[in-house]
Amino acid sequence: MHYQFEFRPYQRRFVRSLTTNHGKWDIREGIILRLTDESGKVGWGEIAPISWFGSETLEQALDFCRQLPREITDEIIFSIPDELPACQFGFESAQEWRSEFFSMPHTQSFSALLPSGEAALNQWETLWQQGYRTFKWKIGVYAIAHELEIFESLIHTLPAFTKLRLDANGGLTYEEANLWLWTCDNLKENGEIPLEIEFIEQPLPVEQFQQMLELSMSYETAIALDESVATLGQLAACYQQGWRGIFVIKPGIVGSPSGLRKFCHQHQIDTVFSSVFETAIARQAALQLAAELSKNNRAIGFGIDHFFEQEETWLQSLWNDL
Repeated sequence: MHYQFEFRPYQRRFVRSLTTNHGKWDIREGIILRLTDESGKVGWGEIAPISWFGSETLEQALDFCRQLPREITDEIIFSIPDELPACQFGFESAQEWRSEFFSMPHTQSFSALLPSGEAALNQWETLWQQGYRTFKWKIGVYAIAHELEIFESLIHTLPAFTKLRLDANGGLTYEEANLWLWTCDNLKENGEIPLEIEFIEQPLPVEQFQQMLELSMSYETAIALDESVATLGQLAACYQQGWRGIFVIKPGIVGSPSGLRKFCHQHQIDTVFSSVFETAIARQAALQLAAELSKNNRAIGFGIDHFFEQEETWLQSLWNDL
């Protein structure tokens, strides 16, 4: 199949800076792709890299798009190198978009991202009223003693039957990870709280895989890998090294959707699908994959709308204003 290929870079400003262990993030930048096939059917795709998370840079993605001809083929799309995982996802999604493939209803429950620090204590209620029952809170941002105090307040404030995920973005030391896991195990054992600490996400840096494997066997509280499994290659490597815990998959940067399907069908891993702060275009493709491949009915991490101003016509403007 041959396609007319066009692309446009975009920028979207966060309503408030997103603060993680990786630093502050103010503007989400990416690229929207449009493929038009020989019958005039249009497919949309999105490249939404996060270089500090393991994908290519925005500049590398732009360079790749700029060097492509105006007319591309399936062969070109399926031969994008693994070093460009966000490009692989964007182009394959655009190619799939044209088919009736995007028709599956999305019935999954969503997890909402809380701001780091004390701001979480003020925001969960609004999100609860919007229907969220699973929350993710960033840790490893402030001093651990301070975060444990906020955590204590948060778990006694959240309603019963809430699920809470703690996301360290690889920002804890081995001692701090032990302390968090011990604290969560203790709460569970003493039956002190009616909510569930679902897991701690990526407690240690990527290079400390063996320590995370060891911790996952030492505590009741589950550990999920995130940065460690950012791309399909990393995901396969962690599986081969014995990880059988939770894998957080960010479709927008994991790489080829067809490759991901193949891996998940082959290995039946425990997955949580998560956003990369993409627009509605990549989100549609990501939700499609989540609907197909989620195994244990875990809430998916796409409750991020409150981080952006809602602008209904942004795609039309992006295409027409250039």
